[in-house]
Amino acid sequence: MFSGKNILITGGTGSFGKKCVELLLQNYKPQRLVVFSRDELKQFEMQHLFSPKQYTCMRYFLGDVRDRERLYRAFRNVDYVIHAAALKQVPAAEYNPTECIRTNISGAENVINVAADCGVSKVVALSTDKAVSPVNLYGATKLCADKLFIAANAFTACETVFSVVRYGNVMGSRGSVIPYFIQKREEGGPLPITDHRMTRFWITLEQAVHMVLRAFTLVGGGEIFIPKIPSMKIIDLANAIAPGMKTVEVGIRPGEKLHETMITQDDSRHTIDIGDYYVIKPETYNYKGPEGSSLPEGFSYSSNTNDEWMSVSHLQKALREQGYSMP
Repeated sequence: MFSGKNILITGGTGSFGKKCVELLLQNYKPQRLVVFSRDELKQFEMQHLFSPKQYTCMRYFLGDVRDRERLYRAFRNVDYVIHAAALKQVPAAEYNPTECIRTNISGAENVINVAADCGVSKVVALSTDKAVSPVNLYGATKLCADKLFIAANAFTACETVFSVVRYGNVMGSRGSVIPYFIQKREEGGPLPITDHRMTRFWITLEQAVHMVLRAFTLVGGGEIFIPKIPSMKIIDLANAIAPGMKTVEVGIRPGEKLHETMITQDDSRHTIDIGDYYVIKPETYNYKGPEGSSLPEGFSYSSNTNDEWMSVSHLQKALREQGYSMP
């Protein structure tokens, strides 16, 4: 469904955007593939990977989702929008709250309104497990953004369909702890661990991209797609990267959780299982997306109570497959 279409990725020079462009170019023939971001250096570097001379569909568009007028220019004749632009660093968001709000909430509102006005067919926004019962500003802004995209199917009164994809920690993204652990291993240790009990969901960049692209084929409007992915213990990740190396527990950072949740017990009452994914259905209007089986009473989807886990050996194998040097 992406061949012959005009596709735009906000925040397209990030880890997700690069992998998404790579897979779209490998598997489809879009008419235009627009990378929209505000960093000229990252765009310059990305043009060496995906040159418009080699890939004639590629376009690089400087702009910020805070700037509504610039979005109007970028969204003209666009069929599909993947909204990946966000300020994501938890400590930076705590110290610069208004900047995070302007990008993650006001920027989301701009994307919604401009997409509706420009006749974009479908918009899929990227969310995070930190948007569920948030304890930090970043998570709170992403929760607001999720609510905006869900409600947009009703309040915009247009043909544009809006949906959300939510997933956990991404292996290989810029915010990943993996490069830091590898650096500490090369320095001889010790490895700083926030808390030995800490758990997180685990997904690769490629899996995240495939899920977002799959969502475009399934969307009915207003739903949140959540992948069934494994969990891992942070101490197991440390042991996978540096077996036998001494670890030092440094404590959880401000705004950080011991475990992450992607579906709460309250949300589970209007969540369905469609096989590889869970779908949280909108409560305020008729749902038109895929159907599936209801979840049991009291169900929640949390990293510490997940049915599937990554062992140390599984983690090492996965890291090798992603190109990391393992012992």
